[in-house]
Amino acid sequence: MRVAIAGAGAVGRSVARELLDNGHEVLLIDKDPQAIRPHAVPEAEWLLADACELSSLSEAGLDRCQVVVSASGDDKANLVVALLAKTEFAVPRTVSRVNHPANEWLFTESWGVDVLVSTPRLMAALVEEAVTVGDLVRLFTFRQSAANLVELVLPEDSPYVGKLVRDVTWPVDVVLVAILRDGGILAPELDRSLEAADELLLVAHEEHEDEIAELLAPIEHPHKDRPPKEPKEPKEPKEPKEPKDT
Repeated sequence: MRVAIAGAGAVGRSVARELLDNGHEVLLIDKDPQAIRPHAVPEAEWLLADACELSSLSEAGLDRCQVVVSASGDDKANLVVALLAKTEFAVPRTVSRVNHPANEWLFTESWGVDVLVSTPRLMAALVEEAVTVGDLVRLFTFRQSAANLVELVLPEDSPYVGKLVRDVTWPVDVVLVAILRDGGILAPELDRSLEAADELLLVAHEEHEDEIAELLAPIEHPHKDRPPKEPKEPKEPKEPKEPKDT
């Protein structure tokens, strides 16, 4: 697979190394001469050019790329690169870096973005994942399908601790994809039992995320439609019966 990366900073170079290690062809593009460091990633192709210019992308041969990654520190530039790659060169898949959370709403299919990677959101998700049990943490968003990769650590008081995967009545548009336990990755086979502290990875539509939390951790997430129990009024003490005359 041939991948073009617009933005040859620390992020772009790190992505390039990972892709090269996995056997892919990589082209790094940057308009800053100081960012062009072929010695840092010698296996990659390098191009000194402005990736926001159509002529530069033509020179880079984007029509031969299966994936374009816009990884610069400028959100506006990342959007332009994704849009040009998708509309002018029909690149099958575009991945864009989001630097400022307030700009996430722009990174959609309308701007040619298939997948957005928000560093602040990922960091926040990792922090939440490290400290929460029974809470649903959104790790990743799949823009094309309006689905999210979410995680929930099964609490000890979950009604499904000790139950089999087949016993869980999953909501619609929710798929359990993996179980992380004791440092290992387990396939969610139907006959596999669930244990307390299991990290469950699921792909789910945003509309059903609350249902997952209510299903697997009902004590931590009581059903929104279920009214809280009202305290019982104390019963009035009964008057003592007078003894009958004999």
